[in-house]
Amino acid sequence: MNSHFRKQFLKYCLAQKPDNRGFTLIELLVVIIIVGILSAIALPSFIQQSSKAKQVEAKLFVGSMNRAQQVYYLENTTFTNAVDNLGIGIKSQTDNYEYNISMSSSTIATNNGISKKGSLKSYVGVTFLKTLISDTTDHVAISILCESPAIGEGTQQTMALNQCPSNWIPLQK
Repeated sequence: MNSHFRKQFLKYCLAQKPDNRGFTLIELLVVIIIVGILSAIALPSFIQQSSKAKQVEAKLFVGSMNRAQQVYYLENTTFTNAVDNLGIGIKSQTDNYEYNISMSSSTIATNNGISKKGSLKSYVGVTFLKTLISDTTDHVAISILCESPAIGEGTQQTMALNQCPSNWIPLQK
């Protein structure tokens, strides 16, 4: 391609689009509005997923406490009322939850995962003794895991029955 032809071609290209200097203000405003609408739609979903991820900690820890209570009962023929005695390395305080054990009798232990933040649900594990055959004194330790019906800072539960607290949701195993 010779230089004369190149020069003519550049003149032609520049003559065709003399006003092509970038985006107009209207185009930029439309893009900003669309991005804002999409962000407003997506942001609540992202926030909710963050809370769900934090709640997984409590589900896992309370479930582990339930299983550890079952093992503790097999070894000691009683439940414990101290998280440290379970020997599973769970801290009684984390950034989001407080973990403790309350007992209403020697046959029922309530493992609490109490929410410390208003955006999280609390969890309760109930470990209790059940007689397998009515004619024997042999017992087996059974556990259930329950979720609070609403978000918010939790309160300690102490169960006297082998069921979830009133209005709490039993979680499937």
